[in-house]
Amino acid sequence: MSKILMTGDEAVARGAYEAGVCFASAYPGTPSTEILENVGNYKEITAEWAPNEKVAMEAAIGASMGGVRSMAAMKHVGLNVAADPIFTFAYMGVNGGMVFVSADDPGMHSSQNEQDNRNYARFMKVPMLEPSDSQEAKDMFRAAFDISERFDTPVMFRMTTRVCHSKSLVELGERKEFDAIPYVKNRMKNDPVPAISRQLRVKMLDRDRRLQAFSNDCDYNYAEYNGSKKVGIVANGVSYEYAKEVFGDNASYLKVGMTNPMPLDLIREFRSNVETMYVIEELDPYMEEQIRAAGIDCIGKDKIPLVGELNPNIIREALLGEKVESIEYNENLVVDRPPALCAGCPHRGFFYECSKRKDTVMVGDIGCYALGGSEPLNAKDMAICMGSAFSLAHGMDKAFKVSGQEKTLVACMGDSTFFHTGINALEEVIYNDSHVICCILDNRITGMTGHQENPGTGYNLKGEPATIMDIETIVRALGVTRIRTVNPLKLDEMKAALDWAYQEVREGPVVLVTRWPCVLKKLSTEDRREFRQVPAQCSVNHDKCIGCKRCLTTGCPALSFDKYERKVSIDRMQCVGCTVCAQVCPKQAITKGARK
Repeated sequence: MSKILMTGDEAVARGAYEAGVCFASAYPGTPSTEILENVGNYKEITAEWAPNEKVAMEAAIGASMGGVRSMAAMKHVGLNVAADPIFTFAYMGVNGGMVFVSADDPGMHSSQNEQDNRNYARFMKVPMLEPSDSQEAKDMFRAAFDISERFDTPVMFRMTTRVCHSKSLVELGERKEFDAIPYVKNRMKNDPVPAISRQLRVKMLDRDRRLQAFSNDCDYNYAEYNGSKKVGIVANGVSYEYAKEVFGDNASYLKVGMTNPMPLDLIREFRSNVETMYVIEELDPYMEEQIRAAGIDCIGKDKIPLVGELNPNIIREALLGEKVESIEYNENLVVDRPPALCAGCPHRGFFYECSKRKDTVMVGDIGCYALGGSEPLNAKDMAICMGSAFSLAHGMDKAFKVSGQEKTLVACMGDSTFFHTGINALEEVIYNDSHVICCILDNRITGMTGHQENPGTGYNLKGEPATIMDIETIVRALGVTRIRTVNPLKLDEMKAALDWAYQEVREGPVVLVTRWPCVLKKLSTEDRREFRQVPAQCSVNHDKCIGCKRCLTTGCPALSFDKYERKVSIDRMQCVGCTVCAQVCPKQAITKGARK
């Protein structure tokens, strides 16, 4: 068989193909997004973007109960959304094999927290596999379906950012087809009402004992004894690769690939053969606590950091006291380069106008528009999780009425986030009559995770035409009568809409929809028909520019200021001619022309 270079996400998709998976569902979220994007390339698998992770999990569960192998994928915070169905499905067991991916993000590269989802596996009492590289990701994911069907259980497949996005060689295998398992009515297994769940709970505990024995004999849990047994290292996931890079042949290793249930008998045997045993793992002392509870002596989080992503240098310094030499430089000369909204981003006009409002609390959400709180816009006050903006603002509105605080509440979320869980939050606002300006920033795509389709775009994961769900129509159907749709790049229009909303919100909920495509989006035929865009750029007439820096308050990265000439310039490689800066300039020093 041939070998090709694959990321961990690509390898999981290949593992799904080889395992005979027939159905896959996900909601995009870094670092898991590319799993479903690559699964969608296999015509044998029905692959779908779901509105949110709970729906993705439920669809995969339904496919399993329908008799085929199925999967769901999500980032770590997505499992919080999907926890409700999977906890109960763990009681019921599978029909066709079912595996779900939790892609954790140590270091919070693109997440609001760095929760360690290994704790979920223990909580649910389901087996968990953790690959260290792309080859293992493919092989383990394929094997996970055999474990699922053998033990009648869903299987959790836990990855981390480094494993998801790093590349290594993968040996490809052939797809193994499986006949669908006929659905047979079995209420005592599939209908978890309390009387039945009490019996399923007992069976689940018996399954847990059988899985414990399997873990101690699993091919993915094994010891590597090298010439020196002075140091022994228990590690999982990418931490195993880091440990080997630091210690090489100067240590022995216990590689833990199946981390729930923990192979405690294997670890106990390993401990008896080494002088000192370290447990190397990212984030929580998940393995260490279980090892210590079993009475096995080890060294772990008293030396290894409890927060952040690990790397070989951190481990080398923590366990060997060796600091890697690096180039010394004057840190004071390094300019901070925080992320910013792209040049031409349709969210810029919205946040620019919102930033000028007094006595306003702006509640944001999870997406590109999270950057609306950064300088120089400084518009957004807070955010929590996907789809929370409207309901968070609703609670604040009720609190402000009790406390007598005179504040206007503006809440915003994107189109994909609205379909994710924002509709439920808007129902809360409408049903309980809070006075909130709810803004849906429709950039016609799921922007932050790399332009995945959603129910509002008119296309599915495979690029096929799909029923389009119009946001304004949905909002009106929910009972909102105060609603406007605007082009956020037209500042006068955006200002007028906000002026109107600030007046109308005194009477009840208001919804504003800003509608303009993401500047990076590959426009569809429908987009080109609706949004007339001509390639253009803006330029600065330096004779008119007075150096007031008003245009810089828009936060556009295409703008720069020469502190010696006291003039603004525009980077023609970045500018797309959105004209927000031109509309702000008090001297009409910025003009738009055709792109050269």
